[in-house]
Amino acid sequence: MWKWLRWLLLALLLMALYLWLSQDKTIKIKVVHASHGTVEQTIANTRAGTVTACQRAKMSLPIGGQIEKILVKEGQHVKQGQLLLSLWAKDKQTKKQQLLALVRASQGHKNQACILSEKAQKDAKRQVSLLQQKLTSEENLEQAQAQADAAHANCLALTAEVQANQAAVKNIDAYLEQNYLTAPFDGIIAEITGEIGEYTTPSPPGVATPPAVDILTDDCHYISAPIDEVDAADLAIGRPVKITLDAFRGQTFAGTLKRIAPYIQDYEKQARTVTVEVAIDNHQSPHFLAGYSADIEVILATKEDVLRLPSDLIINNEHVLVVNQDNIIERQPIKTGISNWQFTEIVQGLSTKDKVVASIGLTGVTTGAKVAIETQQTTGN
Repeated sequence: MWKWLRWLLLALLLMALYLWLSQDKTIKIKVVHASHGTVEQTIANTRAGTVTACQRAKMSLPIGGQIEKILVKEGQHVKQGQLLLSLWAKDKQTKKQQLLALVRASQGHKNQACILSEKAQKDAKRQVSLLQQKLTSEENLEQAQAQADAAHANCLALTAEVQANQAAVKNIDAYLEQNYLTAPFDGIIAEITGEIGEYTTPSPPGVATPPAVDILTDDCHYISAPIDEVDAADLAIGRPVKITLDAFRGQTFAGTLKRIAPYIQDYEKQARTVTVEVAIDNHQSPHFLAGYSADIEVILATKEDVLRLPSDLIINNEHVLVVNQDNIIERQPIKTGISNWQFTEIVQGLSTKDKVVASIGLTGVTTGAKVAIETQQTTGN
């Protein structure tokens, strides 16, 4: 008797377990309601962009030498043409003084020769007049003319010597200029490589060495960012741009598209992109620093006060999942307008009263599922 009772109880337990497992479980989900607001059609960068200084020069001296003076410090503001660094150049300065002395000496010799040439020319003319009066001979005239020509040739030769010495002075000046590093524009010194007394050398071809002075502008920046090639045809100079930076979380800066590269970047194992440059409308100096990462959104179109829904809730850009009056999930076909990564314009098929499933991807959330609404909310601004 007890044996049959045990089997009966086991069968009842198994049946109860089966019924419990096979019954429909109610899934708790979140829903949202479409709302009216602004929707922008945008193009975003594929990889992080970079804040770039409008002007930046990593300068090195064209010749090697020992650093004699460093006239600026890192972080110092400088003006265009201001001397930054110089090499030891006393040997060249001495050579210049020698050449200047040669210029003065050759100038004196040239003046002397040209005075004698002028005197010889007058003597030759006087001999011509005397010959016409038959007061001298042709031999004396020829001798006077030869002396005048020789004196004139000597004057020309010494004039050329003066010019050669002056050119040598200019040449040594050019060599001297190679010993001095000056600021090519107004900016701030970012980095200085080397100390007084150290030997600095220029970079040989194909070998990258640290620059002697790195100078950049700190009051003018722009954003450089890559855009996927599929979006390149929609870009146009002058379009408004939204700029966000990791360094300024929660803030958005206005910009304008100022340049589109005339070619596509084609790197192995990377998507093809076109580089764009965005001017910052309201520059915040010195808060922006060159090298900050930045993201951009080029605005192609804007619509105000339209019905919109978060873009990630729209499936295949064709339909959404909604909860009906019986708390059953249904597929709702819709027609969309412009969109971006955040919001999509709803043209047809949805109203502000519809309960749109926000728990996309939750296990069991599919058409025909019985659900319980956990929270309801309206899409944000």
